[in-house]
Amino acid sequence: MYIIENANLLKDKQLKTCSLLISKNRIDKIDSHFSHYQLIKMNAGPYIMTPTYVLFNSTIPQMKSFQELKKCLIEEFLMKGCTTLFTYVNVSYENELTSKITALKTGLLSSTIDYLIGVRIPIRLITQSFIRKCKKEKISAIFVDLQNVHELEKIPWGWIREAMFPFNSPLIPIISSVQKKEVKSVLSKWNSIMKRESIPALYEEIEENHPLTIPVLNKIGLYPQKASLMSGTEVSYNLYSKTNEIMNIDELNLFHYHSDRLMVTVHKGTVVRAGENVIFKPGNGEFVRVRTPSFFSLSI
Repeated sequence: MYIIENANLLKDKQLKTCSLLISKNRIDKIDSHFSHYQLIKMNAGPYIMTPTYVLFNSTIPQMKSFQELKKCLIEEFLMKGCTTLFTYVNVSYENELTSKITALKTGLLSSTIDYLIGVRIPIRLITQSFIRKCKKEKISAIFVDLQNVHELEKIPWGWIREAMFPFNSPLIPIISSVQKKEVKSVLSKWNSIMKRESIPALYEEIEENHPLTIPVLNKIGLYPQKASLMSGTEVSYNLYSKTNEIMNIDELNLFHYHSDRLMVTVHKGTVVRAGENVIFKPGNGEFVRVRTPSFFSLSI
């Protein structure tokens, strides 16, 4: 056990100074101080502390060599304070699901960061049988390619909703093949159907290489397991050098505009980045097992 004291936790654009009691690489308790504990103490006063980020990246499955994967994980993830990767496999037929998920898990065995895998499907694969298979495999995110949004009206949504329960993996729109002028109308159609039919879903595309927000993380079952600093969660955090110009700022702005101030990244209690030095440990990453999407009740 040890204590991280004088931590300036950033939440909702506000800094809260507190101390964290750490036990077995998890946050045991957060309080204003732990003066009565005779434990090793780490002073985090000179820094701003944030949870590590979760980034979505769809190009990871195409990487064939270890060196290519390593370079990407260092430059696009660890150097940006991200310790969890979210990606998907392309599935065109139901019988491909298990083999493609297994193949990507095998390809990511050498990853130094954790990873969550969803699936990307054409609209025609939104069937009771496929949804049940996703539920059995604990797939917590189903990306739907909206090349022909009108097909959505032909789907028996009542049966699909029944097949999704109780795991309720959200359907996530992908409209990359749609012309720009049509994007708004396609999303509007998607949102209208998802809300009308009470289907667990996201109403916008997930932006690549952009920290996932808490509502999105919760929908896919990663919050508060990841990207969170609260009692009971893993010890994964970033330390940014604290200056007056970044005293009133949110995590997204830190990520996008102050990456030069990111000094330390800790993943599950282990330092993986210190200054410009990255400690890459192949196989240190784990496949994230989601218990239930949207399990955590949010009041935000």
